[in-house]
Amino acid sequence: MDMLYNSETFSVMHLQMQETEFLPSRPDVPVLARHGFEIVDKRSGKEVYLDGSWAEMFQLHIQAWQQNTPTQEEVEDTLEKYTGLAQ
Repeated sequence: MDMLYNSETFSVMHLQMQETEFLPSRPDVPVLARHGFEIVDKRSGKEVYLDGSWAEMFQLHIQAWQQNTPTQEEVEDTLEKYTGLAQ
């Protein structure tokens, strides 16, 4: 688990498998490696977990931010859109 972003308003964690895991009922069958992102809106207490295609889309935002350093406002505007997915 890696903390990617932490402010007074939002936190973003990257969760990923560190080692190979196996199905409990079939110790010879590995579980597919998956990763995701947890975004927490500290103001509202909303949390959203992104995996699959949502995680891939969010990863594209992270890559863009690494190339063109955004302002805190730009980052938090994007994070607010994702936490809007939480019900």
